[in-house]
Amino acid sequence: MSEFWLISAPGDKENLQALERMNSVTSKSNLSHNTKFAIPDFKVGTLDSLVGLSDELGKLDTFAESLIKRMAQSVVEVMEDSKGKVHENLLANGVDLTSFVTHFEWDMAKYPAKQPLVSVVDTLAKQLAQIETDLKSRTAAYSVLKANLENLEKKSTGNLFTRTLSDIVSKEDFVLDSEYLITLLVIVPKSSYVQWQKTYESLSDMVVPRSTKLIAEDNEGGLFTVTLFRKVIEDFKVKAKENKFIVREFYYDEKEIKREREEMTRLLSDKKQQYGPLLRWLKVNFSEAFIAWIHIKALRVFVESVLRYGLPVNFQAVLLQPHKKSATKRLREVLNSVFRHLDEVAAASILDASVEIPGLQLSNQDYFPYVYFHIDLSLLD
Repeated sequence: MSEFWLISAPGDKENLQALERMNSVTSKSNLSHNTKFAIPDFKVGTLDSLVGLSDELGKLDTFAESLIKRMAQSVVEVMEDSKGKVHENLLANGVDLTSFVTHFEWDMAKYPAKQPLVSVVDTLAKQLAQIETDLKSRTAAYSVLKANLENLEKKSTGNLFTRTLSDIVSKEDFVLDSEYLITLLVIVPKSSYVQWQKTYESLSDMVVPRSTKLIAEDNEGGLFTVTLFRKVIEDFKVKAKENKFIVREFYYDEKEIKREREEMTRLLSDKKQQYGPLLRWLKVNFSEAFIAWIHIKALRVFVESVLRYGLPVNFQAVLLQPHKKSATKRLREVLNSVFRHLDEVAAASILDASVEIPGLQLSNQDYFPYVYFHIDLSLLD
């Protein structure tokens, strides 16, 4: 499973024995794989400052999770033709995300533990904010380019009524630069080809005999040329419509056709040029954002453990990876049973949700006798 539970319990003898008991039970029952989660000794500061940091870290955690999810989605969108290889590009420090989490080590160079906690949190917040700003600008530019290209491509993939004709027609299909004559394009249903050939010359006066030619087809019909005098265009259109022949509004303009083709070539070239740098940026900064997110989780465990268990700082953090989704309920019961002594009232309410305790406002979704945080990597699937 790509889900982790990050918990902590006081580091005294009783709770270290409880942790050993938890490891024994979860191992024997094949409920989870457990590893110690190393967190440095930070400068605690005042309890008031920790309360403020607790709230700030909660918001930063949510922001970081949202950011890496958006970055993962951007990788999917950029790698439109290679979606099967997306996870090869969603790494942290060059390793897969599960390995990074299970072998987490605090980055002392990037986030010095000797600094005040508020400074460490500020560094993380500024780093993530900068990544988000860059993500918005880079993906916006690529999205506009991609949308413009898709619009041009749609024009060349519709039916004969809607698609561009610049890649179908050629100069030789038209009578050009004539004061009196003009070539029209007419869409004829496939079932009416014979009727068209028999009647097009008589649909109006001044239609040039034997001037029709089939130049393109789709599943519904064909695109025919017909040459006539300019003065009878409107009359010809009316008569053609009465016979279910549709004159397509198109006049050959070599400069416009050339411009459209050059625009397609330019957009394809621009997309190709931007693809590599954008994907590289996403890979590097997804890694940075993910690493920052797990550091935020570690900070939350530290702050909440100090607030919950008090000073001096003495707790043990453990990372649990549930083996199966179906076993999470049983795993939760084991944890609440092993650590119920940390908060008897809360543990009782969680173990038996049907018991109402007057004056106690607890939700088994957000409170446990021990410090608990959730890491869900499935959000990146």
